[in-house]
Amino acid sequence: MATVKYTLDEFVEDLKALRERERELGAFLNAGSDLLERLVQHPNAIPQQFRVPAGDRNHGTYALYRENPGGEGILVTAVVWGPGDFAAAHDHHTWGLIGVLQNQIEETRYRRLDDRTKEDWAKLEPDRVSCYKPGEVTVLTPDVDEIHRMDNPSDVPTAEIHVYGRDLLGLDRCRFDLETGKISRFVTQRYDNWPVAISG
Repeated sequence: MATVKYTLDEFVEDLKALRERERELGAFLNAGSDLLERLVQHPNAIPQQFRVPAGDRNHGTYALYRENPGGEGILVTAVVWGPGDFAAAHDHHTWGLIGVLQNQIEETRYRRLDDRTKEDWAKLEPDRVSCYKPGEVTVLTPDVDEIHRMDNPSDVPTAEIHVYGRDLLGLDRCRFDLETGKISRFVTQRYDNWPVAISG
């Protein structure tokens, strides 16, 4: 087995220390993306069971670190996209960092054009499409640049590390229908390695 030169625990402690000394969000995300890039260059830092889809599903979301379950604080998850798996356009309501461990992911970012006065409707247009490979990181900035679609068009699973500024479990978020503009609310119900599910 390859030697792990940068561990998940080290990453979490470094990110916490960065948060304490860097209060400006943009600078924090820039420096945090460097830390995540370092972590995902060592895929063996994440146990193999968190780099494959869960059970007979074509997807997996595993909680690796929850600083404050159900609230604000650092969340680290491993997300696995099976062959052809995708997530339609959605938002996060918190900052995020996403780094690719293995294979690749195609990300489509959207720009919101409406004035946000309607709770159940939004006008989006595609902004850019990027393909991220192992060791690469993408950044989500809330209310500025965070609405995206994720696709794994390949025939093998893609494994990523997702880092957020709060626990996603129970967080009210939005999916966007690009044709009708309709906004649908959704809540993450559970993590695949977490036995407690919540009602949405």
